[in-house]
Amino acid sequence: MTNVIEELKQSEALLEGHFLLSSGRHSNRYCQCAKLLQYPERAERVLATVVEQLKGKEIDMVVGPAMGGIIVAYELGRQLGVPAIFTEREDGKMTLRRGFEVKPGQKLLITEDVVTTGKSSMETIEVLKSYGAEVIGIACIVDRSAQAIPYPVYGAVKLDIESWEADNCPLCKQGLPYVKPGSRKF
Repeated sequence: MTNVIEELKQSEALLEGHFLLSSGRHSNRYCQCAKLLQYPERAERVLATVVEQLKGKEIDMVVGPAMGGIIVAYELGRQLGVPAIFTEREDGKMTLRRGFEVKPGQKLLITEDVVTTGKSSMETIEVLKSYGAEVIGIACIVDRSAQAIPYPVYGAVKLDIESWEADNCPLCKQGLPYVKPGSRKF
């Protein structure tokens, strides 16, 4: 079995410092899974651990929110033998574009690189439900979720990384500048 933490470290995807997360919260650690996903063989090994968790589940298609979910969707779709598509933001709203179709009753798996608050996943789920699809869960490389997400989360690894609201951030109080490594605009 693959040691996911070791794969993250070897690909320099597990970072330490002061980070502004896509949720608006601050953290002292960040998972930049794109660093891991640049190596197809690492992506294959790490996501194979998620495929193991999904055995016996009926999945018609995987859907990844852009940006972080696209490569994860592709690799999980490849390993599961199902189509992989993605949603993206248009005028700040998550949408299904590029001729992608979702049919009523299809069983879909949402894919992400990292799940923290589940915001992108939940936006994607709302879009897909409007087409009558059924979401069976969320698959990811890193599960950082601390609060309840109303769907099963299948992660290659569960990490408890501390985060704070901006006005309670101890790193800000120390005067340490932050970096914003994520793709979502505020």
